[in-house]
Amino acid sequence: MSQESNSVALSIVIPAKNEAASISSVVAAAKTEYPEAEIIVVDDGSTDNTAEVAGQAGARVICHPESLGNGAAVKTGARAARGEILAFMDGDGQHDPRELGKLLDKLDAGYQMAIGARDSGSHASVGKLFANGFYNELASMLSGRRILDLTSGFRAVRANLFKQFLYLLPNGFSYPTTITMAFLRSGYPVCFEPIKAADRVGKSHIRPVRDGVRFLVIIFKIATLYSPLKIFLPISGLFFVTGLGYYAYTYFTVGRLTNMSVLVFSAAVIVFLIGLISEQITSLTYSKS
Repeated sequence: MSQESNSVALSIVIPAKNEAASISSVVAAAKTEYPEAEIIVVDDGSTDNTAEVAGQAGARVICHPESLGNGAAVKTGARAARGEILAFMDGDGQHDPRELGKLLDKLDAGYQMAIGARDSGSHASVGKLFANGFYNELASMLSGRRILDLTSGFRAVRANLFKQFLYLLPNGFSYPTTITMAFLRSGYPVCFEPIKAADRVGKSHIRPVRDGVRFLVIIFKIATLYSPLKIFLPISGLFFVTGLGYYAYTYFTVGRLTNMSVLVFSAAVIVFLIGLISEQITSLTYSKS
């Protein structure tokens, strides 16, 4: 894909918070690779001079008066972008704009979203590598597709399709997870292109304990976003088998059906019905996609 044929229709959105040390070089590199592209830096309530530095580097800067979250910055940038294709990259220097061409080529090949998949050496810590690997496996199981990097913030996507799902995206760090599963659930072709992510410049904004809890919530959101019954049905089955086993035990020991067995059977039915309702809500959510 030539830069000249695509840069006019391309908007590069860079969410940034306190990235004054790196944002200038990130914007400069993007402008060098795609001089005709619209480059938007969304300053998410920075307390340093990120916005000023980004503006001096040649970016169009949009400022949040307070920190609303990485996902909120992405949504702000997407709403303001004029390009037919949106590209997203971090402002901390991890993503190389020179690798964006590979993602754009995939869009030319017919994919609606192309995601930069980091290799194992591109994760900041063993903990993040393990967590991301777990999310990838869970999402792969739910979707039936091999997902190489569910949480990558480096991606290119058709703007009209991306904007359809803005209402689904959270304001925090889990926007990549949500948009990826939303595209797969809607039947849009998505591909993963291997990339090498550099070490970030400055300090990470992720806090292990707080964001660890949030990522656990993401796991359940993935399930309910894509196919709730794939999670609720096994849980319901586990309750049912447990209740059946306990009933068999009490029948042969005391000769009756106990309240505990009835309670577990009831839990099985309730969990199944919740999953069924969730499945219907999910279908309605994507009915217009």
